[in-house]
Amino acid sequence: MSTAASQGGEKPALRKPVFTKVDQLKPVTSGHTLTVKVVSAAPVPARARPGSPAVASSRAPRIAECLVGDETGTIVFTARNDQVELMKPNATVILRNAKIDMFKGSMRLAVDKWGRIEATEPASFTVKEDNNLSLVEYELVNWVVEKNLAPPGTSEKKRKKKKKRNIMAGENDHEDEEPSVEAAFAGQPPPPWWRQITARSVVVSMAVAPLFTLISMRLGLTAGIVPSFAMSASLVSFFAIGSWARLLGRCGVATQPFTRQENIVVQTCISACTTLSVYGGFTSFLPAMTETVAKSIGETGAENDALHPWKVMTFLFLTSFSSLFCNLPLTKIMIVDYKLMYPTGSAIAGIINSFHTPKGAATAKLQVRALVQTLIGSFTWASFQWFYTGGDGCGFQDFPLFGLYAYRQRFYFDFSPSLVGVGMICPYLINFSLLFGAVISSGIMWPLLQKKQGEWFTDPSRSSFRGINGYKVPMGVSLVLGDSLFQLCSVSIKAARHLWKQNQNRQQGSTLSNGDGGGSSCDDEAEEQSSSYDDRRRNQIFQGDYIPMHFALAGYAIFGTISTIFVPRVFPQIRYQHVALCYALAPLLAFCNAYAAGLTDWSLGTIYGKLAIFIFGAWVGKAAGGEIAGLVACGVVVVVIGNSAELMQDFRTGYLTLTSPISMFASQVIGTTLGCLVNPLIFAGFQKIVGKEHLGEAGTPYAAPMAVAFRGIASLSVEGIKTLPKHSIQLCMVCFFLAICVDCVTALANARKWRARGCIPNVMAMTIPFFLGPTFAIDMSLGSLILILWRRADKQAATMLSVVVASGLICGDGLWALPSAFLSTFKVQPPICMKFLSSYQTDQMQQHFIPDSTTRR
Repeated sequence: MSTAASQGGEKPALRKPVFTKVDQLKPVTSGHTLTVKVVSAAPVPARARPGSPAVASSRAPRIAECLVGDETGTIVFTARNDQVELMKPNATVILRNAKIDMFKGSMRLAVDKWGRIEATEPASFTVKEDNNLSLVEYELVNWVVEKNLAPPGTSEKKRKKKKKRNIMAGENDHEDEEPSVEAAFAGQPPPPWWRQITARSVVVSMAVAPLFTLISMRLGLTAGIVPSFAMSASLVSFFAIGSWARLLGRCGVATQPFTRQENIVVQTCISACTTLSVYGGFTSFLPAMTETVAKSIGETGAENDALHPWKVMTFLFLTSFSSLFCNLPLTKIMIVDYKLMYPTGSAIAGIINSFHTPKGAATAKLQVRALVQTLIGSFTWASFQWFYTGGDGCGFQDFPLFGLYAYRQRFYFDFSPSLVGVGMICPYLINFSLLFGAVISSGIMWPLLQKKQGEWFTDPSRSSFRGINGYKVPMGVSLVLGDSLFQLCSVSIKAARHLWKQNQNRQQGSTLSNGDGGGSSCDDEAEEQSSSYDDRRRNQIFQGDYIPMHFALAGYAIFGTISTIFVPRVFPQIRYQHVALCYALAPLLAFCNAYAAGLTDWSLGTIYGKLAIFIFGAWVGKAAGGEIAGLVACGVVVVVIGNSAELMQDFRTGYLTLTSPISMFASQVIGTTLGCLVNPLIFAGFQKIVGKEHLGEAGTPYAAPMAVAFRGIASLSVEGIKTLPKHSIQLCMVCFFLAICVDCVTALANARKWRARGCIPNVMAMTIPFFLGPTFAIDMSLGSLILILWRRADKQAATMLSVVVASGLICGDGLWALPSAFLSTFKVQPPICMKFLSSYQTDQMQQHFIPDSTTRR
């Protein structure tokens, strides 16, 4: 029929289009005609090339990512140029001769110049949004045609030839590409920044933040190591607000949907408050100013400070808010341009993104159940232990697991759930380094030095700088300084090399762009397509609510000036020029620290602070209170540098969850304000409960090991070496160069990828037992052992639940501090004293028990 028609000169009749449903679309197909409704449309901002003229950027194509669908499913449609005007939300269109493009392993619907988009009457169907075809990942499969499957008539040569069929289009696709995250939220546009900060988020933050702050401060004052509670805070906030919304929903009260952006706001507020317990100096430079810590290192006659709560609160308000503005102008450069990872922030974003999907919600429920169970168990065990602590050295905390001789060297297990939980969170290498440092110091070095009493030193006091403590503290400080110097130089070199490579790449890109005459629209479109859908969405949100640079500069200048004027009035030992110099150098140091944290996830804020102690302590001198002046200068540097790095990490989390930078900054302000009020009160509570004369005292549960180290550095900076015992300087030099050598070997092992690189101890972790003793290292090593056995038994469950189980152990043990404080306030003493003594220690037993019974008679 068609032949006859063609011979007669008549045109062949056009075939009627066959309409296709969305769920029938397959990869790498074309010629589809379908009627769809536009669910949402998100314009993709055009990116101008470096060095290209403004005219070229004005010719950049307009691109929009649209979610379209029908009653069978949805798919992402890429609209270009004039198509953007037709693809408006709630519009119904007919797509003729559409094709399927593959991008990052998932399908994208498109209409090129051979197709057409027509507006039509509104469709009557309801779009099925829970079946998004763009969320389905496809892999590149090599299909080998076997000999017996070849069609008849095929030659033997052709049969032996392997035929590969690519079921995915695009040569740039890779099997290891990560799936699209934002495609799962394509139908859920992020709310504006003022709706991301809700009243319930502020209430939950105010309720949860003091708890995590209490636990963090307690760990810092007892163990000297504070793990990150950011992941635990995100889980608790998800559970708290989710339960709040469900409860009100069952009561018939309409509530705002709980979004991942609100989850981030709560987590940021909690982290900002908790971080101040560390960078605010409540476990380091603030207790180091007290007389108790000074006496614990044998320092007498030095100037100290009483640390009244109002003084600490004023200092925090003066210094912490300037840290919020310090790195703010560099946010876009670090997050968008340099694409720094900030591993902890990226991990938190991944967890929160997964929580707010149906599968992630089920996982979160399982994690919350494990958290609650371990929290209750840890709290119960802590309360049970209390009944047996009715005296000094009583209870399970002094269990001589390795014998009484090892107990006298402080090698014993104290049944602390919080320390076991910290050990489960910390890497294996850190716990191994702690145990190694404990064996080297308390097991070998201190017993050998004790035998030199009378020959090298004569003072029998264990806390005097003229006795055995004149070796412990300076040698530990030397290890810290050697490791700090190496890490500072290493990170500076890495950052400089990375910046140089970035500038080289930018210059090469600019040269290529100028050589092409500014770049054509086709090149710009190809560049847009090379960027993932997630990156385009994130850049759009992040740059749309970008905080102006003049706001950040003005804020830092104002708060820095206020701090320079009033900090010397709070601590008279430091002068205005000292504080001004700290704020002048802080932006440069903050940039280096934030850049290093983005590359290595390791903040060097306390290291910069220790250097500040040496510089300003020696500058002021002992007669003018150089110890306190050095510690105050350290506080200014640590607060500004440390908090600014944490803020940049939070910005990375917000970037990956489409949270507005404005809401992130506002939540940081809320959390910082809360931290400035809560932290001094909690610290005052510890002083009240433990006693000011015991907080930081050597040999007590609240020995504040980092405060001892900071005070030792301050003392050495003003007193010099004349007070140290014989051969102490030589041993310190050996420790200093030994730390550098170990770090060099570690760096070489990591660069060469030696198999033994995981067995080289971390110097900073190895140093902590020099100040604190070996007890906590045993508990943390037990946490690592539990995690190893758990992963061997059930790796999947251990990976999913280990962090929350550890958090439950820490939180439960920390929660017992509240009822224990109330019991101590009302003079309620434990009824039983459980003590472990050998059979041949009769004299010691009589000394402890018989005088009491005689007195009672």
